[in-house]
Amino acid sequence: MQKTVCILGLGYIGLPTAALLAGNGYQVVGVDVNEQAVETINQGRIHIVEPDLDAYVRSAVAAGRLKAYTTPQPSGIYMICVPTPFHEGDGIPQPNVDYVLAATRSIAGFIKTGDMVILESTSPVGTTLQVSDVIRQAGVDVSRIHIAYCPERVLPGKIMTELVENDRVVGGLTPEATKAVSNFYRTFVRGDVLETDAKTAEMCKLTENSFRDVNIAFANELSLICAKEGINIWNLIQLANRHPRVNILQPGAGVGGHCIAVDPWFIVARDPENSRLIRTAREVNNFKTVWAIDRIKIAVADVSARTGRKPKVACLGLAFKPDIDDLRESPAVHIAESLLAQGYDVIAVEPNIETHPVFQLQTLEDAIATADVFALLVKHRQFSENIVKKSLAKLNALDFCGAMN
Repeated sequence: MQKTVCILGLGYIGLPTAALLAGNGYQVVGVDVNEQAVETINQGRIHIVEPDLDAYVRSAVAAGRLKAYTTPQPSGIYMICVPTPFHEGDGIPQPNVDYVLAATRSIAGFIKTGDMVILESTSPVGTTLQVSDVIRQAGVDVSRIHIAYCPERVLPGKIMTELVENDRVVGGLTPEATKAVSNFYRTFVRGDVLETDAKTAEMCKLTENSFRDVNIAFANELSLICAKEGINIWNLIQLANRHPRVNILQPGAGVGGHCIAVDPWFIVARDPENSRLIRTAREVNNFKTVWAIDRIKIAVADVSARTGRKPKVACLGLAFKPDIDDLRESPAVHIAESLLAQGYDVIAVEPNIETHPVFQLQTLEDAIATADVFALLVKHRQFSENIVKKSLAKLNALDFCGAMN
């Protein structure tokens, strides 16, 4: 088994994977275009928030098993963990695999017989084959290397545990690639490593996140109906879930994150005719964010009519889910920025980050003291604490995430 690994992309998946592999005896080279992130990692520190990751990185760097660069280095195993966003447009958002293909081109000149190339980035069906085509076009005999897809399936806040404990799905472009890459994962994964082909593995990842998106859309649609009927949605779901075969998820201000808010579009873009439910779920979840903005604007208009002045709006939470610092595709960010763009006086509170390019962040205490309208957008621990809940209840805060339930 090769013991040198080059990981392209040192974000929320790449860096934890690099640190974990280094802790399991591999010599790891991490690559990222962000020079500040590379410098931070080489100092044994981290540039993202994730429990226990700092200790893993500090130990790996101190042991000389992890070093970060801005360009790829020769290795035996190459893991691609770069972003896969989508192209915005008037119609169906189209997957953007430019970063994946650019990362592949950057390593093509190093690849030799027997090497492994593993794509972990969430990707549309057929992307692993595109990776192979890029390598082949660079003059590499792809029949003599192992190319496979193995998507991450971890929860932010528990990544270091779930990278080890969760089952993994590995799909190679050949049976030999599937076997070789699966054996590599079995050296550090305690969960089952399940073998399949590349297209099935790609579709499996998209299916997992689309399943969750559809279920969240059901909860969000219920929340719209309940708001109109004057029914407490949180109480309703709690009661309905007492049925032994019902498990409704929690509604929110929309759906965010790089996975659930993005991956369903990869399925819809490839086969719009047969993905009507998946597309509708995406539209419902996107509309929930628009609906939340409208509710906030109504509350602001009410305060303005009563006081005769321009109210301040406190947006509590910017991350895409509770107790993390990840703002990717966050509906809370979209809400706050939309209000700001429309001329509203917005106060942003996000306890898990220190700065934001658009907002001057305030503490929760300052927001409570100065704001007129409060929009609970993310169920952060700090917002759900009893003393805060009591304070906000007196202020008639708009709760879009169940923080006060």
